[in-house]
Amino acid sequence: MGKRRSAAGTIRMGQRHVVAMMRAAARLVRGRASAVRTALCALVSLVGSLALIAIAVNAWVIESTRGQIYDTPVHMPVFDIALVLGTSPYTHTGNPNLLFENRIKAAAQLYRTGRVRHLLLSGANPSKAYNEPQKMYQALRRRGVPDEAMTLDFAGFRTLDSVMRARRVFTLTHVVIVSQRYHEYRALFIARHTGLSAIGYTWPDEDRRQPLRTEAREYFARIKALLDLFVFHTAPRFLGPKRPINLQPPDMSGYYAQRA
Repeated sequence: MGKRRSAAGTIRMGQRHVVAMMRAAARLVRGRASAVRTALCALVSLVGSLALIAIAVNAWVIESTRGQIYDTPVHMPVFDIALVLGTSPYTHTGNPNLLFENRIKAAAQLYRTGRVRHLLLSGANPSKAYNEPQKMYQALRRRGVPDEAMTLDFAGFRTLDSVMRARRVFTLTHVVIVSQRYHEYRALFIARHTGLSAIGYTWPDEDRRQPLRTEAREYFARIKALLDLFVFHTAPRFLGPKRPINLQPPDMSGYYAQRA
């Protein structure tokens, strides 16, 4: 009888121990679940905050420069120089790049209509096989723009470099920036905060809608531009000595006629 009672007591003790362990495990699971929920809430809040900041930054860049972009030469002021931003003449699939073609047509149009007297062609030149300024120069020569009306900037590795070099190296104070509308917002925003008075010009017949990949890339590029300007104070990769573009005074009778 005593052995049976002892065995029963041992069983009850074992049961209580198992129950206690199960309760402890349940408390641990509930604690971890609570921690996971807290972490997820914090992550969702962080992502939401970053998304709102990204939207606000893009809205700021676009709305602060929208009124400075033209697509009809007759409606825009006359400038001495246009800054033509470089891009590849071909897409990644090897087809002709419409972005390149439209920038060339826009630059040639500004020169032919007398809205600018000189073109600063700025782009990347990382290798002998890839030379954006040289390709722009060749395309513009085929459209009748004379050699003496163009200056090549081979250190425009990105938009920030091209715009800042226009101000610091080529000593420009006023300029027309030639590119696509979606790109003009960022270029003009950088120009404003670089001390360069600028307007933008885009080819009038160009579709304002761009492929999703292009739009997404530009969305994040605007955020990076703001960080470069206000947080990191990023300088161009290469500056070098000043190279002022000295133009002869225009024929004032024609100049004022064009401005009218």
